[in-house]
Amino acid sequence: MAGESKTEKATPKKRRDERKKGNVMMSKDAVAVVTLVGSLFMVQMMGGVLLERLQLLLSLCFSYMGPGSLSTFPGVLNELFKTVAVTFAVMAGPFLAVTCVLAIGATFFQTKMLVAGDSIKPKFSRLNPLQGLKRLFSLRSVIEAFKSILKITILLVLIFNYFKKEAQGFSRFLDMELWQSCSILFKESIGLVVQISIAFAALAFFDYLYQWWDYERQLKMSKQEIKEEYKQTEGDPQVKGKIKQIQRQRAQQRMMQQVPEADVVIRNPTHFAVALRYKPDKDSAPVVVAKGMDELALRIVKVAEEHGISTVENVPLAHALYDSTELDREIPPDLYGPVAEILVYVLKLDREVN
Repeated sequence: MAGESKTEKATPKKRRDERKKGNVMMSKDAVAVVTLVGSLFMVQMMGGVLLERLQLLLSLCFSYMGPGSLSTFPGVLNELFKTVAVTFAVMAGPFLAVTCVLAIGATFFQTKMLVAGDSIKPKFSRLNPLQGLKRLFSLRSVIEAFKSILKITILLVLIFNYFKKEAQGFSRFLDMELWQSCSILFKESIGLVVQISIAFAALAFFDYLYQWWDYERQLKMSKQEIKEEYKQTEGDPQVKGKIKQIQRQRAQQRMMQQVPEADVVIRNPTHFAVALRYKPDKDSAPVVVAKGMDELALRIVKVAEEHGISTVENVPLAHALYDSTELDREIPPDLYGPVAEILVYVLKLDREVN
């Protein structure tokens, strides 16, 4: 079984079991790109607020550099600490909140709101050096290393092209006010971040496809595993067959106990036998209380004879009753006529005998 190739798609049960363990398909690059795009959006939305807060903080710092500030150093330090804390909360708070919400949302979107306790339980098997070496030189590790190198290369190329294009225009900042220079650099930096986001989004798309392919590959099962799973969920076929056999035997016993209640048994010579009961006070039509083929038909006939119940040979009617009527069910209306004739005949015969 260990050497059997895994070529079959994972069954729904296997997927459910792996999901309970926390093994789901997820692309970390997709989460990183979502948070990066969200942070970029927040920078564009809060650019003015960030510059205003930063300007107020710098102005406060420069105002404390004058003479006489040392005499009030404890009060200055206290006020400066409060200003820095408020500035940090205003500048970094929204970014942290948006980043956390987007990261959690992107993760839950891929895992379909999965919270699995098994994935955070300590597993001492992870401390196994052999397993660590196996993971280090696995296909996933090689792919992850290639992705990291590709990300760094793309990042360096984009930054290099940015500075190569903009370096010649840096001299124009000498004739500008500081806030004007910062505004231009801020806008150009946003353009660079947009390019990086687009490149990383493309990588995240291909990473998502790879993660899906790798996840499906790891979940694949061998034919023997599928058979074992079927035995666990549906039961061993031999055991199920034995149970069905016992159920059939008990059903036949209950059916044979009803044969003495019948009024007539309609049969062909050996193949079919159908026992009918008709009690006008409680039956609106004749009811099939027992039926069988071959050996079971012979047993029905034998029990009927032992209890003095009339048997009538009628090949087409016996066949029709067997095929069209279930146990403990009334016969269909199209057979009322032939069955009524037989019941009248049996009743007349009983009267003559008595």
